[in-house]
Amino acid sequence: MRDLTFAWDSQQAPLRYPDLTLPAGEHLFLQGPSGSGKSTLMSLIGGLILPSSGSVQVLGTDTASLSAGQRDRFRANHIGVIFQQFNLVPYLNPLDNVLLPCRLSQKRRDRAQPTPVEQADFLLDALGIPADHRRRPVTRLSVGQQQRVAAARALIGTPELILADEPTSALDTDNRDRFIELLLQLAAKQQSSVVFVSHDQGLAGRFDHQMALQPAAQPRPIPQTDPEAAQ
Repeated sequence: MRDLTFAWDSQQAPLRYPDLTLPAGEHLFLQGPSGSGKSTLMSLIGGLILPSSGSVQVLGTDTASLSAGQRDRFRANHIGVIFQQFNLVPYLNPLDNVLLPCRLSQKRRDRAQPTPVEQADFLLDALGIPADHRRRPVTRLSVGQQQRVAAARALIGTPELILADEPTSALDTDNRDRFIELLLQLAAKQQSSVVFVSHDQGLAGRFDHQMALQPAAQPRPIPQTDPEAAQ
């Protein structure tokens, strides 16, 4: 991100973001109160919206230089997104929701090993979704289960970048820890980068980089804690 700003309309002061480079395979923990621009930043990185000024480059590609259709294809090929509202397809069952990226992207399909269905089952197993729940209507799952299905959908096909917007907000402590462990384990294996938004400060120490956004859109770094000093 370079000189990045965004304004929803001309009546509002633009959100301003710091310059940031996130190396491949490293992870960013992002926090801040409501109105500080966290979800907007995720949409900018994912190419869902375009900046008012400045630029976002993902994998060396300036997303603003792409057409809307090209941005959709780029996101399908390279980015896994866990939306705050899940965005599951209500007429698809949990398994088919997880497989959706592989149907939209040949690249994701090829990377889903050994097969897309087998990787989907592995992810759903790891996230605690019982086998007998996977072909029932997704709307019959609990909120926490729907969130985990959304997480599995983002992880399938090992995208190079994972954008996770409050992905553990509906999970209990056990499922939260299981999800974080799986997310970072798979990311390390595939050298994927993770941008993770959460209000749960207890998770920050698991990430390489941490940053806080302020309501006035003046981001500041979270002081780093020396793990050895904390022990």
